[in-house]
Parts: sequence; C-alpha cells; structure tokens
Amino acid sequence: MDVSRRSWVEEANNPACEFPIQNLPYGVFRTDGGKHIGVAIGARILDLHACACQGLLNGLLAEVVGACKAEVLNPLMALGPAAWSALRARITELLDADEAHESTRRRVEPLLTPMREAAMELPAQIGDYTDFYASIHHATRVGRLFRPENPLLPNYKHVPIGYHGRASSIVVSGQEICRPWGQTKSAEASAPVFGPTRAMDYELEIGALIGPGNALGMPIAIEEAERHVFGLCLVNDWSARDMQAWEYQPLGPFLAKNFATTISPWVVPVAALEEYRVRGPERAPDDPAPLEYLQSPSAERDGFDVTLQVLLESSKMREAGMDPLVVSVGNLRTLYWSLAQMVTHHASNGCNLRPGDLLATGTISGERNGSEGCLLEITRTQGPLALPSGEQRYFLEDGDRVTFRAQAQRDGLPRIGFGACAGTVVERDQPG
Repeated sequence: MDVSRRSWVEEANNPACEFPIQNLPYGVFRTDGGKHIGVAIGARILDLHACACQGLLNGLLAEVVGACKAEVLNPLMALGPAAWSALRARITELLDADEAHESTRRRVEPLLTPMREAAMELPAQIGDYTDFYASIHHATRVGRLFRPENPLLPNYKHVPIGYHGRASSIVVSGQEICRPWGQTKSAEASAPVFGPTRAMDYELEIGALIGPGNALGMPIAIEEAERHVFGLCLVNDWSARDMQAWEYQPLGPFLAKNFATTISPWVVPVAALEEYRVRGPERAPDDPAPLEYLQSPSAERDGFDVTLQVLLESSKMREAGMDPLVVSVGNLRTLYWSLAQMVTHHASNGCNLRPGDLLATGTISGERNGSEGCLLEITRTQGPLALPSGEQRYFLEDGDRVTFRAQAQRDGLPRIGFGACAGTVVERDQPG
C-alpha cells in the first residue's frame, strides 16, 4: 500500500473518509441502464461498466474488461488474484492525483455517481452461504448460559464449526427485516405455539466472498486459501433466539436463522487490508495445536486488525432526533479461527466453493464487556440494555434499526472503511 497516494477526487483525501484511494471496494449499483459494477472513491462511485465501454480499461485482458460489464461481481471473482491486481492498478491510475493526466480526469469525471443518488444492490449472486462459529469468546459466553460447567463443546478447539445458511434470503443493507413467525416453547408450557418471535437478535459478523473456488473433490491447501477470497463485507445474521432454542436439537440452526441475513453493499479487497494484518488466532498454552491441514505457514499475518461497531436506534429515538447508541465495539483479530482456516476446512472434504459464495465468521465478540456481538450475550449476563430514550431492550422491538460499521485504521495509515450494514425490524402480518 502506498500511503502517500492522493486522489484528484478531493473528498477521498479527507482522513475521516472511509473510501480513500487505498481502499477501492467493489459494489453494484442501479443506474438508468440497469445494474453496473462500481468502485467507491470518496463519496462517489466510479462506474466500471462505463469505463469499460469508453476504453478506459484498454490494455487489460479481454475477460477482465468483459467482467466489468457484468451486472454482478461473480465473473470478476472467478478470474483470480492476478486479474484483480491488474484491474485495481488500472483503477488507481485513473483516480490518482499524480498519475491521471488532465485529459483522463475529464473522461473519468462524468462516470462518477454521487453515493447519495445511487441505489445499491447485492454485490454478487450468492449461490451458497456458510456461517461459522469462529469467535471463542462468543462461543464461551453463550455456552456458559446453557452449560455453566462446560461452556465449550469438546470439538471447538479442534475444528472450525459451521452450518449451511440460506442464500435466497440474503439482502443488501437498508432493506427492512420482517419479524419472523415460528414455533416457540417456553419452559413452563406443555406444548409449542406458533407466532412472531419475541427474541429477535442481531449477530455482528464479517463475510468473505469467494473468488475462483475449487473443483468438486479437490481440497484447498491452507497456503492457497486466501487466493480464493475476493474480499470482505459486513454481515448481520439476524436470529430469532426463542425459535432457535426450540428447534436447535438435533440438527442445529434452521428457521430461526434463515429468514434474513443482511450484508453491506461494498466488498473490501484483501489487498486494501495488507497493512492491517496481524498475527492469526492466539491459542492458550494448553490448547491443542490445529491439525496439520489447518496449520498456516503465514500464521504471523493471518489476522486482520479491523474494528467493528454495533449501533442501535429505536423509532422513538429517531423521532426525537437522538443519535444511535453505540452498543459495542469489537475487533476481527479476536477470532479463534482465521479466514484461511475456514476456507481450507470448508473445502477439506472436497466440497466445491464457487465464485460469489459467502463464508461468514459467526458472531464476533471480544473477551471484555462492551465487545459482545449480539444482544443475547449482553442482556443475559448484564441485564437489559438501556437506551438514551429511557427505553430498555432485552431483544429487538419493531422499529429498531441496527447498523454495523467497520474500519481498519492506524497512525500514519489511511482509514479503510466497509460502509454500513443496516436493517430495521418491522412487523409482519400473520401468514395465511
């Protein structure tokens, strides 16, 4: 990363900007001509479809130029790191204050759309979605609620636990989330009832969108795993805790999880986070070492120092003009299993990952209070959450809006932001 680079798009040079020239995340936005791939720079979006059509990407391989004309990122994801690097270098040239000639700027300027005027879409066609359980602090805190003497199950420190989610209900940030209906059963009841969940929760996660992937039957070696990660986004895996408690045994999450998952519209390339790499997951001295296929040769750099933030606002707070409440602040570096280990384990049995597949980390929580990634952890151990409006929350109420934000930032380095991952809970009419 060249930290000295500046863009001729002036707002991108503001230290508080989430999308400097060192970031350049990809997304898909709707225009009069349909859905176009774009790159965020400052408060604007560079239209890559238009760049390709106007010859600004000439010199790149034809398949790269063709991928920029697609309506989703999947064709670009399939091309792999060499193609991604070449395209990133060209986009940087077009936006760089020193490298872009005045004639280039005049050609590029009309292809920039203000973000406030853009409608964002899902960045990829997500064929499959897998959710992991990679935060040991989350697993321990939740496990302690149900198994105080033995919060972690015996396999946790040996295998990256995950489950297959539902890709069809993944939505982009900003879409309303209908409160789901399902079966619940209280401890006192003799039989279950069907109705709206009364324990709606959020889960703060990071998602990895897969690039080339692997052929069926062919595993991905740990040293090759990150070559299959196109980029990262924010994920909110909405959960109905009361439905989950009733249906969880014996096969795990089902209707309590698959009604909606929100992702942020911007996909941050791994290349934008190189300067924010940190040592991979730390293990206690008496923890078992990972099995050989999960032992990374680059463990010193397998983690990412990305700060994660959860904000909550009720409808009453919005009506009063109150700022959202910062509920918690965590960090991606606290995971027990790395992204590379998750990719490798997922494909270790020969399962084929495909371009656009989403692998989420599971709820990311830190060890200390104030770093929890869901309400279940907060309210079951510390009591109800107090809102500045005088309201209290054990779980989400209708009208509550949850927003996730993430950024990588260090002294002397640009801020790499992820944008917002937001959703508002709304009431749904009774089915039938």
